[in-house]
Amino acid sequence: MGFLGKHYFSVKLIFLTSISFPLLFASSYDYIFKHYNVSSYSNYSTLGLIQNPNARFHPAGTVGFTFSDMDPYYRGSIMAYPFEWFEAAYQYTDVNNALYSLSEAFSGKQTYKDKGFDVKFRVFKENEFFPQVAIGLRDIAGSGTFSAEYVVASKMFFTKNLIYDISLGMGWGGLSNQDFSNPLTKISDRFEERTEPDSDTQGGEFGTGRFFSGDVGIFGGAEIFLPNFRGLRFKIEYDGTDYFQEGFPTAESSRFAFEDVRKSQSRINYGLVFPVNRHLQLRASFVKGNTLSIGFSLSGFFGPKEPLVKKRDKFKEIQNQEIIKEITSSDDLLFYRGALTELRKQGLFLQKAHIENDTFEVVYAQGKFRDNSRAIGRVARTLDAISPDYIKTFKIIDDNAGMFLNEATVRRDEFTKYADENIFSLGKRAIELNSLKASEREYYEYQPEGEYPAHFYKIAPVIRSQIGGPDGFYFGEVSIGYTSEIKFSKNIALITSGQIGLGSNFDSLKLKSDSVLPHVRSDIVLYLKESQDYNIRRMQLNIFNNPFRDFYTKFSAGILEDMFSGVGGEILYRPFNKNFAIGMDAWAVQQRDYNMLFDLQDYKTTTGHLNFYFQEPKSNILFTVRGGRFLAKDSGFTFDASRRFPSGLRMGAFFSLTDISRAEFGEGSFDKGFYFHIPMEIFSNIYSKGSASFGLKPLTRDGAAALAPAFNLFGVTYEGQSIFLDSSWSALYD
Repeated sequence: MGFLGKHYFSVKLIFLTSISFPLLFASSYDYIFKHYNVSSYSNYSTLGLIQNPNARFHPAGTVGFTFSDMDPYYRGSIMAYPFEWFEAAYQYTDVNNALYSLSEAFSGKQTYKDKGFDVKFRVFKENEFFPQVAIGLRDIAGSGTFSAEYVVASKMFFTKNLIYDISLGMGWGGLSNQDFSNPLTKISDRFEERTEPDSDTQGGEFGTGRFFSGDVGIFGGAEIFLPNFRGLRFKIEYDGTDYFQEGFPTAESSRFAFEDVRKSQSRINYGLVFPVNRHLQLRASFVKGNTLSIGFSLSGFFGPKEPLVKKRDKFKEIQNQEIIKEITSSDDLLFYRGALTELRKQGLFLQKAHIENDTFEVVYAQGKFRDNSRAIGRVARTLDAISPDYIKTFKIIDDNAGMFLNEATVRRDEFTKYADENIFSLGKRAIELNSLKASEREYYEYQPEGEYPAHFYKIAPVIRSQIGGPDGFYFGEVSIGYTSEIKFSKNIALITSGQIGLGSNFDSLKLKSDSVLPHVRSDIVLYLKESQDYNIRRMQLNIFNNPFRDFYTKFSAGILEDMFSGVGGEILYRPFNKNFAIGMDAWAVQQRDYNMLFDLQDYKTTTGHLNFYFQEPKSNILFTVRGGRFLAKDSGFTFDASRRFPSGLRMGAFFSLTDISRAEFGEGSFDKGFYFHIPMEIFSNIYSKGSASFGLKPLTRDGAAALAPAFNLFGVTYEGQSIFLDSSWSALYD
């Protein structure tokens, strides 16, 4: 008997439900469907129905968090959408029917924890006639506890009174509940049997041998948007989940499980999703005919320019311009001082200035604007408002830590012609960009004296977190953080950060490192526990230099990061008009004591890397390859790919391979992880350069551990480079 024969009632129920809702509300005209264009998550973290996936995606630049409670699983997931056609998820699942390890004494009350990566790719975009189609893989680099693959199609239908989204898919592994024969066996015999993970594996490996293999199942359902219910949605699905292939279904079949998973009594699941707003969704569902599930999701759509809050930090129009021009045309010193004063009002700081014939050249520094094109535009508009009429050209030089990043030559009349209408596409043609070195012009007529040393500091609350450890899902600390910068000159500064703890649950951390390598990272538990009262996280002296055109250097010494102090430096060759850079760093370091103050341990090493950067201009993807020696004296390569969005958000992922074996590396097999850098100006109506960074590795191991000093040269010089400016000219007249 075929699928329709075996499950006729289930399919009929889904079909009748989907067509009955339009008839139910056909007479209603006064309705709204709030947030219907924001897709909802499934219990398995990715966008989907209830238990099963669909073919939907969030916009590129979306970052999300989702949590679900469905016995016996608590599942927390971090979501990322680097492209509109790619969904990636990191899942952390608490399996409540199994112990953490085979040893009951060691496990104590800790239940089994599983980590995994999920991905989904769009292969066909929905149009008027055809559905959207996606291919996805669950738990691709974990233990395989929840592994599954699927192909799914989704089509959204709009009627006069209703919107509903229908999905139908085929699944393998954990989504193969009907056990139909695999159609891919006609291509290759390798798809006949689904291979189990090697019992000797350290986890974290890509189990490509099991992908799309074994029997298959069918799943499908509908998400129905209810009118006049503030965006409430009803979901119903035919569940394709094989609950005997995921997790630890019975105590007899697993060495970890201490009780059976509740057996499924129905393949029909149904539930509700309520969008509190565009970002927060609450959900509840009834699955397996006997289990209530609840959850929530939080999504940040951070990709577009000014995604959340519109900026009110506009260019400050200068009053009495004609009077000012009369004054500045009478005396060069008054001209220089006028430029100094008016630029400061815009958050821009004049460092040097010089008049030569009809050209006014200024060197400026700023720490306010993330987009260098916005800074160039505001400098030019300020100078235009106060400069005598005989000035026809502005030369505007960006100075960061005493290093000249670029020189913008602005043809005054052509630039100002398009300012009022904000036609940046034409205004940028009035600007010629070049690189230069800091000592290129030896003489500037006006050089205002800076007051050194200058001290800048900030006191703010700080949260320090440890996520996904064997002792529990989350451990955290709330503290008062102090960060400061003491500038001794334009290119010499001491960066310090420290914390005073207010409260934490770090004392509950117990598991010590079992690494056979030097414990350069895996003693994280000791660092967290012994530094929770107060600590110094960094005290780093930096000296920057720009000795030649397109060459930058940095020397650093002191407390370089949480676990190491030392001395070292970096050199970077970055051609201004190219999309690549080559650099090298080298360090002599010694491990810090666990209290994170000034004491040191005995372990010493040298570490360093050759670094190659390549930015693909169309997609704004930055590829980085680092090769060299790591902190545990292993050698190898790190491969990193990240994408920057118009808002300034950067999301990326990396992995490392070194000359140690997988057994020496330990659980996880090799180093890998992902990260986000989220600009804080996203949440404010004023511009600022600050950002919040979040990174996560499935495990903290000692292999492929790199030093983490502050202010790497690629980051310091990034915003002043031609390839970045070319992608941000829309900010020119902001």
